[in-house]
Amino acid sequence: MGPPSVAEAGPHIGEHPGPDPETPPDPLGVRRAGRACDDAEVSDFDSDWQAWRDAREGRLRSPVGWLAITGIHWLGEEPQRFADVPGVWRQDEDGTTVELDDGVRRLGRLDERGTTLTLGDTVVEVADRDGRTIVRPRHPDSPNLTAYRGTPCFPPDPAWVVTARVEPDNVLVFEHDGDEHRLVAWDDEDGLWVLFRDATSGVTTYPAMRQLVLDAPAPDGTVTIDFNRAHNMPCAYTDFATCPVPPPENTLPFAVEAGEQTPVPNQPGATVEA
Repeated sequence: MGPPSVAEAGPHIGEHPGPDPETPPDPLGVRRAGRACDDAEVSDFDSDWQAWRDAREGRLRSPVGWLAITGIHWLGEEPQRFADVPGVWRQDEDGTTVELDDGVRRLGRLDERGTTLTLGDTVVEVADRDGRTIVRPRHPDSPNLTAYRGTPCFPPDPAWVVTARVEPDNVLVFEHDGDEHRLVAWDDEDGLWVLFRDATSGVTTYPAMRQLVLDAPAPDGTVTIDFNRAHNMPCAYTDFATCPVPPPENTLPFAVEAGEQTPVPNQPGATVEA
């Protein structure tokens, strides 16, 4: 089965995260009805989960991460200038070109992964989206990054770690409360990738979707799904992203009260304790 379809982002529809920075200090304690992301009891399970959370917060707070994006610009054949990125940009049949103070850079034809340019304190992602080039600058002083308060989450709970059998076409079959459920996964580097919705979507979690990154299936044809590591797509953090859309069959009929919730300040009723 092919990858999920990709649509242009409206507010908050996203894609895979960017590069990993160094692990930062403990994130702010973000509380909602329950304990904070950084308030887990000390145990091997909780400490492993907390290390994962710290790495997640580090990526989000990175000066070149998704919160640092200040815009997304779509190129055409006419030369264009943008307020938040240096140069004069255009796309033609030979690919993408930018004219800078120190000369012309010909980037050629780009794929979806694209390339990055460092222009002063601006890191610019240049990539293809369905035959058109996007220019997406990242600034360390982005208002979105400066305003970020943290991402609340459900307390880690081993009960949300389940074993699924992998059927043809990467269909993951698992049980919850005695009923059998299915999720479609996609191959992703060394493992599997899942986009899903559930009964918390639009209530306590981000409405569009959450994602899971799983290890490769074991030799016996099973895979572990840890819903405690369900996390937001970049769509939950920026309007300037493009997004994979989960298929309808990946909507679970029960509430997955595990993993990340809607980020602050998008979370109604969420508060931050200093």
